[in-house]
Amino acid sequence: MPYIIGVVLAAAVGVFAWVVGLDRDRAFYPTVMIVIAFLYGLFAAIDGSTTTILVECVVGTGFAAAAVAGFKRSLWVVVAALAAHGIFDSFHGHVIPNRGVPLWWPEFCLAYDVAAAVFLAVILSMDRRAGSPAQP
Repeated sequence: MPYIIGVVLAAAVGVFAWVVGLDRDRAFYPTVMIVIAFLYGLFAAIDGSTTTILVECVVGTGFAAAAVAGFKRSLWVVVAALAAHGIFDSFHGHVIPNRGVPLWWPEFCLAYDVAAAVFLAVILSMDRRAGSPAQP
């Protein structure tokens, strides 16, 4: 069930942003990526372990850096970062002990991240200019 909910919510957010026009600004998906990157830090705060918070923030910073690079260079980097975060979700619990993470979260987040990556890739494929840096 977490997989289904993740895919449905990612599609709903993507379609909503597209219909309303929120994703016309190339900052939308990088911002989504940055929020996603630091959610494990939130769970670490719930866990209460300072060490876990620091580790999760270091990892989150790497994904946030990819989001910024994607914003500056090409949104295809954000597609890759979203997909990579989904893959990361599949083994996160085996690498970083974080008792604040809900049991269903890894499956949900994996599905959300990959579905969001696919959605963004489809949008970028429809408009080749969308992946390029913004013009001043």
